[in-house]
Amino acid sequence: MENNKKIIFERIDNACRACGRDPAELRVVWVSKTHPVSAVETAIVIGAVEFGENRVQEALEKFLPQREGIICRIIGPVQKNKLRKAVSVAQAIDSVADLESVLKLEVLCEEANKNLEVLFQVNASEEATKSGLSMQSAFDFLQSLPEPKRLIYKGLMTIGKNTGNPKDSKICFSFLRNLRDKIFNSEAKFSNFTELSMGMTDDLEVAIAEGSTMLRIGTALFGERNLKTHP
Repeated sequence: MENNKKIIFERIDNACRACGRDPAELRVVWVSKTHPVSAVETAIVIGAVEFGENRVQEALEKFLPQREGIICRIIGPVQKNKLRKAVSVAQAIDSVADLESVLKLEVLCEEANKNLEVLFQVNASEEATKSGLSMQSAFDFLQSLPEPKRLIYKGLMTIGKNTGNPKDSKICFSFLRNLRDKIFNSEAKFSNFTELSMGMTDDLEVAIAEGSTMLRIGTALFGERNLKTHP
């Protein structure tokens, strides 16, 4: 795993150098879905801090009890009946895409006496298999959000195009950056709206060039997933 980390971070450094960015501007979310607790422990030893899980139940198994300084992010869509459990384990939910979830999360966070970062997922690739706000509705949706109490509106998340050509994701990432720029500091509730979670193993160079602040890397760090136990 340490060699995998070296390879990925060299790619990040090279991509940042190519577009004049500081690698310190980027955070790497280690996508630990389907990987065992032992893999998470190994990752922590070699410096991993933020982890991404698709399924709430899996997050509970790996990240409770919570470890000091370690961040669990829910990066997959969360069913309404699992939001309470998500709040109990996660420091951030990066896949919010409807008002009902926003309102329910506020209530749950108040009950738990907890603040929670949220990213809003946008389906910038316009692919039917992906979740998120549509490109057409995203701006109006964000403007209509209530003033947060326990939630911290931190930014946006998207997944690039699934074409096999990383350059095809450029338009998705550019759209997300422009949307973030329009929203950031447009109102007090968006004073923390700085994050762009975009870019995975195959398209991280494109994402970095388009302003990503958060990369989601899984297999390239942890190795192949055990799909027999996690379909």
